[in-house]
Amino acid sequence: MAKKTVRDLDVNGKVVLVRVDFNVPMQEGKITDDKRIVAALDTITYLIENNAKVVLFSHLGKIKSEEDKAKNDLAPVAEHLAALLGQEVAFSTETRGAALEAAVAALEECEVLLVQNTRYEDLDGKKESGNDPELGKYWASLGDVFVNDAFGTTHRAHASNVGISANLESAVGFLVEKELKFLGEAVDQPVRPLVAILGGAKVSDKIKVIESLLTKADKVIIGGGMAYTFLKAQGKEVGNSLLELDRVELAKQLLEEAGDKLVLPVDVVVADAFSNDANTQTVSVDNIPTEWEGLDCGPESIKLFSEVLKDAKTVIWNGPMGVFELEKFAHGTNGVAETLSNLTDAITIVGGGDSAAAVSQLGYEDKFTHISTGGGASLNYLEGVVLPGVEAIDEK
Repeated sequence: MAKKTVRDLDVNGKVVLVRVDFNVPMQEGKITDDKRIVAALDTITYLIENNAKVVLFSHLGKIKSEEDKAKNDLAPVAEHLAALLGQEVAFSTETRGAALEAAVAALEECEVLLVQNTRYEDLDGKKESGNDPELGKYWASLGDVFVNDAFGTTHRAHASNVGISANLESAVGFLVEKELKFLGEAVDQPVRPLVAILGGAKVSDKIKVIESLLTKADKVIIGGGMAYTFLKAQGKEVGNSLLELDRVELAKQLLEEAGDKLVLPVDVVVADAFSNDANTQTVSVDNIPTEWEGLDCGPESIKLFSEVLKDAKTVIWNGPMGVFELEKFAHGTNGVAETLSNLTDAITIVGGGDSAAAVSQLGYEDKFTHISTGGGASLNYLEGVVLPGVEAIDEK
């Protein structure tokens, strides 16, 4: 990797500022899923073991009001992190000022401090998410070196990543290093055949990804809600299914350019309502009833996708095949997950977001080579877009 990693820094006795992604789901002040916290432990533990004084920065949710501040307080995260590390984690209730500076100054080697939600700074003019240069400079003044280990925010230029990087020697942490390795090799140096599976709701969300992967992958499977825009482009009736009329011509163009490289569903599960209690039927994509909507791939589609995938050596999956949140329409997503879990001789990568949530919900987490922690960042990377949070890190 061209960028410095945490191994390249002298952290002994130093105050190391670390951008982590502790943007975890919470209900009534309780963390409901700690995967993002666990994902940062390797870097934090390494710094502790190498006698650093560790200062952690993270956002949580969006802050537009005092109510948002109360709801997105990071204090419960500090407690949970302490339990995971088996040591005390100090917590600063302030994002700047004398109290924060005193808390940093009080740190001994091997101790950890978590700073309050960086987006508290957004309540007065989006200083954090707008990458205010003075805020980035101020936070940088608190430490000696900086480590970015929040892959999920690398596609954004914020004060707590790009802003700090501009003022300190910087490196990526183990999580970001791992993400860039797997995604980078899969896209730029794949073991072939490379098959990409793209699902989710809208073509417009993934136009650049589709275009990019069509130039790199051997096959691109399209599922989920976005498939209906492509089916419409083929002249098929899609009923009440999700449809982006303004993208039909683009879909037609992509179909013409891709030829047999692009693989679409051949049957779908349609329903007379968006509900687990709806009446359903499985129909060919040539026979979708006008008053029904497609909410999942059908069994013949899963067979087709499995046939395409059986010889794959690298697979990138981003986006569910149906409305997996409703049990009745999770069969397509489940089928793809099961197929990929049985590809023992392939590199299988889930590109964050809803597909990562689906894999987790369906119990396949330990069956994949890599599950990305960053939905938007993963998509941007697959598009070939430069990630500002990585670009700002020092070269080796």
